[in-house]
Amino acid sequence: MTAHSPSDTLVTVYGGSGFLGRHVVRALAKRNYRIRVAVRRPDLAFHLQPLGRVGQIHAVQANLRDAPSVEAAARDASVLINLVGILFEGGRQRFDTIHSLGAEQVALAANAHGARVVHVSAIGADEHASAHYARSKAAAEKLVLAAQPAAIIMRPSIIFGPEDAFFNRFAAMARMSPVLPLIGGGNTRFQPVFVGDVASAIADAVDGKLKAGTTYELGGPEVRTFKQLLEYVLATVERKRLLVPVPFFLAKLQAMALQFLPVPLLTPDQVELLRVDNVVSEAAKAEGRTLQGLGIAPEPIAAIVPSYLWRFRKSGQFRNRTA
Repeated sequence: MTAHSPSDTLVTVYGGSGFLGRHVVRALAKRNYRIRVAVRRPDLAFHLQPLGRVGQIHAVQANLRDAPSVEAAARDASVLINLVGILFEGGRQRFDTIHSLGAEQVALAANAHGARVVHVSAIGADEHASAHYARSKAAAEKLVLAAQPAAIIMRPSIIFGPEDAFFNRFAAMARMSPVLPLIGGGNTRFQPVFVGDVASAIADAVDGKLKAGTTYELGGPEVRTFKQLLEYVLATVERKRLLVPVPFFLAKLQAMALQFLPVPLLTPDQVELLRVDNVVSEAAKAEGRTLQGLGIAPEPIAAIVPSYLWRFRKSGQFRNRTA
C-alpha cells in the first residue's frame, strides 16, 4: 500500500462551520490535510479559510437531507467526518432525519468512494432512552456501523469552549435573571470536555491512530453536577443569583411553552436528557477508549472557561481592587 502524506489527503467535514467544526478544521489544517467543508450555506463558511493555507480549505454545499449532495461532497475524499447535529427540532430539521438517516447517508457515501468514516455522536446515546435526542443518536451509530463496520464513533460529553452553548448560555441568563433553575434538583452529573481536545481526538482518528470500528467516550478531567456547574458559572462571572430546584415534572411543563421560542430556552426532550448522567463509562475507562487512553491530557474547566466568561461580569475584564 502506498503511503500518502496529509497534504495529498482530502478530508470532507460535514457540519464543519459549527462550534466543534471550526476547531476540527483548524486541527486538520495544522496537520496539513486538504479540507472540504460540507455545509448547507457555504457563503457562511468563509471564516474557516484563514485557518489554513491558501487553497487548503474550501466549502461546498451539502445537506444531509439530500443524498446526492452528501455523495457529491464525498468524491475524492479519503476520510468523511460527520459533525452534524441539532439540539432541538424545528421545521424540517428533525432528530431522525438529521441524526439518524443523515448519518447513514454519510456512511453510504463513504462506502461508494472508498473513504473512512469518523462519526461524532454523544455520551448518553441509547436506543432505550426516554429522550428522542438520545434515541436518534443511538440509531445513527447503529446505521453508520451497519453501513461501515470500520467506522470510528466519538461520544463527547457536553463540549465547552469560547462559543459553547452551555457556559455562555447560563452566564447570559445570570446577567438578566435573579434566579437560575436547577432542573431535577441539579443532581445530574456531567463531564465537560474542551472543544480543542475533542478536535485533537478526531484529528488523531483521521491520522489512523485510533482503532477502527471502536466507540470512544470523550470527557474532561472533572465530573461535576449541574448545580456545581452553575455555581462555578456564578463564581466566575461574579454574580450572586438564587439557584432554585425545579422538579422534572414542573420543568417539563415549563418546557412545553419555552420550546416554541425561536431559539428554545428549554424543550421537553432536553428535560428528559437531564434525567441521565452524562459521563464517561467505566467500561470505556478500563478499555482505554477515552482521551487519556489516546494520550491526550484533557484541559480542566478552570483553565479555559474564565478566559471567555469574563465578558459577563459587571465590569467585564476589569475589577475593583482594594489595596
